[in-house]
Amino acid sequence: MSPISGRHAPSELTAEGIAASGLTSEKLSLPTLQSKMKCDPEGYESELILVYEQFKSSMNLFEEQAACSFTSLSGVSTDSTVSKDLGDRSMFLSHVTPFYPKLLVNFPKELAILLKSSAKTLPPGLRVHVTQALILLINRKIVDIGETLELFMELQTLGDRVLRKLAFSHIVHSIRRMNQKHKNDMKNRALQNILFGLLQQEDEAKAKRSLITLCEIHRRRVWFDDRTANAICSACFHSSSRIMIASLSFLLDYEKIEDDSDGDMADSEDEQTANPQVVVNKEAIYKANNKGTSSSKKKKQAKLQRVVRSMKKQQRVQSENNNTSYYSPLNHLKDAQGFAEKLFSRLQTCNERFEIKMMMLKVIARTVGLHHLILLNFYPYLQRYVQPHQRDVTNLLAAAVQACHDMVPPDAVEPLFKQVVNQFVHDRSRPEAISVGINVVREICLRMPLLMTEDLLQDLVLYKKSNEKAVSAAARSLLTLFREICPSLLVKKDRGRPTNPKARPKAFGEVSVASSVPGIELLDQEDNDSDDDVEEGSVGLSDDDNQSDEDVDSGKEDVNCENDGDNASDNESGDDDEIDDECNSDEEFSEDDDAIDSATEDDESDGEAEDIDDSKMQDNSSLASEDDDVDEKESKGIKRKISDIDVNAASNSLRALKKLAGAKMEHNSSNMEEDGILSNEDFQRIKELKAKKDARNVLAQHGFKLPSSDQLSTKRVDAAKLEANIRKKLSKEERLAIIRAGREDRGRYQAKTALKKKKTGGSSNQQKEHKKLMPLAAKRSKVARSKIEKKRKQARAGKQFRGRKAWK
Repeated sequence: MSPISGRHAPSELTAEGIAASGLTSEKLSLPTLQSKMKCDPEGYESELILVYEQFKSSMNLFEEQAACSFTSLSGVSTDSTVSKDLGDRSMFLSHVTPFYPKLLVNFPKELAILLKSSAKTLPPGLRVHVTQALILLINRKIVDIGETLELFMELQTLGDRVLRKLAFSHIVHSIRRMNQKHKNDMKNRALQNILFGLLQQEDEAKAKRSLITLCEIHRRRVWFDDRTANAICSACFHSSSRIMIASLSFLLDYEKIEDDSDGDMADSEDEQTANPQVVVNKEAIYKANNKGTSSSKKKKQAKLQRVVRSMKKQQRVQSENNNTSYYSPLNHLKDAQGFAEKLFSRLQTCNERFEIKMMMLKVIARTVGLHHLILLNFYPYLQRYVQPHQRDVTNLLAAAVQACHDMVPPDAVEPLFKQVVNQFVHDRSRPEAISVGINVVREICLRMPLLMTEDLLQDLVLYKKSNEKAVSAAARSLLTLFREICPSLLVKKDRGRPTNPKARPKAFGEVSVASSVPGIELLDQEDNDSDDDVEEGSVGLSDDDNQSDEDVDSGKEDVNCENDGDNASDNESGDDDEIDDECNSDEEFSEDDDAIDSATEDDESDGEAEDIDDSKMQDNSSLASEDDDVDEKESKGIKRKISDIDVNAASNSLRALKKLAGAKMEHNSSNMEEDGILSNEDFQRIKELKAKKDARNVLAQHGFKLPSSDQLSTKRVDAAKLEANIRKKLSKEERLAIIRAGREDRGRYQAKTALKKKKTGGSSNQQKEHKKLMPLAAKRSKVARSKIEKKRKQARAGKQFRGRKAWK
């Protein structure tokens, strides 16, 4: 406790009182005084008043200097000591403001006014100190961020990099912290209005900083709503080209749109969640519950809970990042057609660089593809750039593919389609251009298959025999696509084994409308298969089976049809002929039913089914009366073995009857239960059956699966995939880099003799023999032996026959 702690709120601040406290008015130890004020706020009100008065006097001096435009080199603004004292006092007062709310009620406003009026004239160090003091007050919720948001946006435009980074991070983190637990829509809307207003201003610096702030908050999924997305998209029409480029860059998924490296800042909370300090295992859980005192157990349990929460958050973030679904602010456009038309009109009239035009083309193409828009003038505009020698032609073709969908009339895209084929796919074109052209044709036909003709497809498929891998692979991919969507356009030898031989693309404007629950036919099919299995196992085994009279009669009819010669008599020849006709009609109907694909043929099959049902009902009575005679004749003859009985006859007839009744029961297929309501188990079963059916189709098609129209609209077309399997020609520098990379593991080249000289581990036997000292007689005898051996070799060489002589 200081010697003046007993005093409370003195009426006057005198020099004797300050001297008694151990401090002087000229030099105050602010950190010590700050710690003592936090311990005893009431005892240090006089010191607070003194420091506050000094701050006011310094602030007034700077304000007068700014008003008089005082720029002399000997002015106060260039005095480092005065600037440092003012910065230290501002930080000191911001720290003790929560303890003196009444005495320092006007202090935050004075700081804001100082920054607004003379931020440009303040020294950079002092400006940063005052900004930090104001941020401290906002973090302690003494000042609302809505009151200072516009001020911090202006501070970012002063050209001070440190201050810009500080103000930007403060805005982003404050808004994120405000929406961390729950979102206050009214407060968010007020802050959004401020940023939207700055974005619409003609001042380029303010508009750009507000756009960067909106993009960062939207990327962090804090303001992940339609208003923010539409504001970012509307920046594409700003009068400044730099604002337009920044907005286009963000829409094209360029995460970092700032010029410097200040845009992406790692949050301390994210770092803590990414690297948890405690490992969650059985030992840690056991210690948290069973070891230590009660207080230590609580601490361990709280730490485990924090780690578990952070791990769950990390998993959620990873799952969102790994999600393949395409997202863009373009999804939230309120008037997508107006946005595309307005941006396309600006593209036609602008004089920007080619790179910026390409960015505008990509954004327009993505908007058209995402929202299935009709922009007919866009395709002729693309057509003028479709040339093999065009710069960035693959990106241009990818944008053209992205803009194609099934709602566009084929006549509008046909000139562009023919331009691609004529310019890229011909005999004199390079293999790279041919492969790119065929890949583009495949992607366009995947979205609009009506553009392809039979002659063109057969010509393109012939490239599958090319010696170039890229060309043959592209042609085979086109062949695989049309085996699924329209096999009739291919030659018979190229069709392979398609899953649906009569598949055809939908006509323009054709839409398949679901009349019942999608996938309910799978439940019907499953029930029918289960009934067939039960009936096939029960036919011919016992007389007490759970079969209906109709099933038994139909089984007897098939037996009579197959064994007509055994059961016939002279008196019943007419009836047998009728039965034979019925059997033939059943076979013909089953064949016709398998080939039905159109609504007209369905109607015809319905009529045939009704006629055959009537004939069956008329003949059932005659067959029932003849059962006794047939049984007597069978009993007189030889007993039939079980193997002689056609067990599949009853099941075949049952299937035929079910096919006959299928047309009548089609409109009642949704009535799975007596009350016609599907349960949750039925829907779950439909989902499982769909998954099994898709898996079977994918296995049958060797992994190829046609995506739906919605999947194609959200799928981004990668320009690199259009250049698949293409070997690009390397430059000299790239070839040298590859050569040097291969030499890294290999040592420096040296001759073998040099390596032998550097050999360690002793000399070889040959070297020792050369160095061996021999007696003179031994040397002479060795030389003599070598001479004799040499003469013998020469003599043998002279007697050898070297070929046929030319004379005798």
